[in-house]
Amino acid sequence: MTANVNNAVADRGPSWFYPHLAPEYRDVLRTAVEQVPPNLPTLSAARQRKLHHANLRAIPDAMLELLDWEDLTVPGLDQDPPVPVRVYQPRRREVAEAPSLLYLHGGGMWTGSIAIEHAFAARLCVDLEAVVMSVDYRLAPEHPYPAGLRDCSAALTHLGGGLLPEIDPTRVAIFGTSAGGGLALATALRARDESGPRACVVMAIYPMIDDDGATASSHQVVDVGPVVWDRAANLQGWDWYLAGAEADGYAAPARAADLRDLPPVFMDVGELDLFRDETLTFAGRLAAAGNPVELHLYPGAFHGCDAMLPDSPLSRRMYDVRTAVLRNHLRPRSVR
Repeated sequence: MTANVNNAVADRGPSWFYPHLAPEYRDVLRTAVEQVPPNLPTLSAARQRKLHHANLRAIPDAMLELLDWEDLTVPGLDQDPPVPVRVYQPRRREVAEAPSLLYLHGGGMWTGSIAIEHAFAARLCVDLEAVVMSVDYRLAPEHPYPAGLRDCSAALTHLGGGLLPEIDPTRVAIFGTSAGGGLALATALRARDESGPRACVVMAIYPMIDDDGATASSHQVVDVGPVVWDRAANLQGWDWYLAGAEADGYAAPARAADLRDLPPVFMDVGELDLFRDETLTFAGRLAAAGNPVELHLYPGAFHGCDAMLPDSPLSRRMYDVRTAVLRNHLRPRSVR
């Protein structure tokens, strides 16, 4: 996309965003905007994280009877500190060696936690009948790149390296949303290059993968933050994550030169997501490199709309597609 084209769309902002928004999200987005403190963008990362924890969702009572979970740590890489994880186990186990999913939360590389996404990880555990390991990776700006990625790689080594007798190391999925989607792809790239565990599928949901900020969609989604992840929030997130360093192909997978020999990749993104164009471009590069790729583009959807209103028709459709793909990879016919 040329600079001239980017400049031509830069002034569209909310006037372009809201008319294209799927109707089912309009009321919840309006309410969310009204509840945001006016000074939120000026607060430190630590102060903003505290406010984000007001969005904790409880696990429905009916689901509590179907799983167990515990907070653990796994060894970090080399001399890194131990990595906090939350492990979810379905109470009904069909086979001795269960499939598993490495869950990497979103949050722009500087916020988010296993607590915020507790209910989402639990839902996947129950619906997939799989062990889920949710990773509380280190966050910028206190811990810039590569700290968070190293924590994710350490968790994958523990989950998919044959260290846990109850886990089938050939049926490990990597799942991440937003920043977690970028980390999911980066973790798979790092595992390929360092002979680490190979996932059976990588699911990168509206992934954060390009620090350049030069795409048309990055310029289109402006002045809708902080409720919706927009250009200003994204540039701040990359600034904290990179801490002045030049991004490589692990920090920003869009910069990776060699995309060959990766596991099957599933990606989805909304029409109104600032990550739309980088996701579409990356999916094309993955396919050109010979990898199996599935890509979905959802009209009227914005970044994180499915988390904001998970029971809406479009959000349910997104979730159903994702879980169907995960089941096909985690429970192939030969082990059903």
